[in-house]
Amino acid sequence: MSASVSPEVLDRFAAIVGEKYALRSEAELAPHLIENRGLYHGSSPLLLRPANVEEVSAILKLATQTGTAVVPQTGNTGLVGGQTPREGKSDIIVSLERMNRIRDVDPVANVLVADGGAILAEVQKAAEAHGRLFPLSLGAEGSCRIGGNLSTNAGGTAVLAYGNVRQLCLGLEVVLPTGEIWDGLRRLKKDNTGYDLRDLFIGAEGTLGIITGAVLKLYPQPLGHQVAFAGLNSVEEALALFNLAGSLCGTSLTGFELMPRFGVEITAKHIEGVRDPLEAAYPWYVLIDISTSDSAETAERMMNALLEQGFEAGLVQDAAIASSVAQQKALWHMRESMSEAQKPEGGSIKHDVSVPVSKIPHFMHEAGDAVMAAMPGARICAFGHMGDGNIHYNISQPVGADKDAFIGRWHEMNKIVHGIVLAHSGSISAEHGIGQLKRDELAAIRPAIEIDLMRRIKRAFDPANIMNPGKVVSVE
Repeated sequence: MSASVSPEVLDRFAAIVGEKYALRSEAELAPHLIENRGLYHGSSPLLLRPANVEEVSAILKLATQTGTAVVPQTGNTGLVGGQTPREGKSDIIVSLERMNRIRDVDPVANVLVADGGAILAEVQKAAEAHGRLFPLSLGAEGSCRIGGNLSTNAGGTAVLAYGNVRQLCLGLEVVLPTGEIWDGLRRLKKDNTGYDLRDLFIGAEGTLGIITGAVLKLYPQPLGHQVAFAGLNSVEEALALFNLAGSLCGTSLTGFELMPRFGVEITAKHIEGVRDPLEAAYPWYVLIDISTSDSAETAERMMNALLEQGFEAGLVQDAAIASSVAQQKALWHMRESMSEAQKPEGGSIKHDVSVPVSKIPHFMHEAGDAVMAAMPGARICAFGHMGDGNIHYNISQPVGADKDAFIGRWHEMNKIVHGIVLAHSGSISAEHGIGQLKRDELAAIRPAIEIDLMRRIKRAFDPANIMNPGKVVSVE
């Protein structure tokens, strides 16, 4: 594929959306050329902001005709470079920020239809206005958008109870690389009519088409909600408490988050409004979230019973129960800000991994020993969704270390941590996707037939290889 696009072709693209919505200047393009962690900085001569699915269709049709690479972009909050154009190429960015409507809310059927560019927080508010819950919740929910959430099969803090966004989607509207529009906006929970095309596009990271609309599942708003923060001495105790919570609370257990002492310390230090709610320090903490459909009293009774039995079993050393909605939000704010709190501490090497829940303690010990042996003084900030096995295994640089030298060991640390993950039958990408960061590693660890099948699917949908090339799986 050509590394440059002629001015005449760029003008043809711009004419589709109008010059007002075709960004060309360096200043306008700059925020769209770099991903959140600064690992990738791409190049692009043009960003298009279409207003509707017809304009997206015209853009992709022209892209296929001219062999022009297209990179879909929504909130630009991805963490693996999937939304970042390639360096040294002339990829055209297609931003869905103008396509942000909530098209319909049907509280009787418990569905909401939204544009691909709808902001997640706005979807949540629209559901709430009709007495319903859209349970997908992420730290970036104020800026990430539904199309990107679906394209990465986002997880978040409610996966334990509601599943990934794949489980929260009934139907899609997708523009294919050829410009054809697939209207799969079906609102059915049961539909066994052939291949499930929806599931091909969810998690494909924009390599097969652009998601321009989605039918999302809603749930009744819980009537009871309790959040608690508990201090523990070990990850083994956290696992035992999780098992106890599952037995006592069942499906009312909607969150169980694991956090280390180092993570709590730096979050309280660097994030405004965050404080440690416990008087003494403990090696590990869990944030427990219980939601009930009948009453607040039921949620309160469940949380009290869980903590009482946790204390009696010697699992819980101390705990604080939020006494207001504000305190509930403050505890969740601590957890959701933990990654951001690492930035003032210097360089941070990130891992988004998952292992079977029962293997979490083994993984934590083995990875900790291996990382410290390779890099004495490293500060491990391993936290995440213990209930579904997803751990954000982040490593902050040793105090006083050179940041660039530390970041230069990214792939070395990845190899160590991912090797232990795979030994425990885990995954090197739990919820952030593959993008550019893990593309080559994916090809190296998955069976050859699996990678070949992915490439066959890519070629079938995108024979000209214009859709987000170089991401997820290479066909070049």
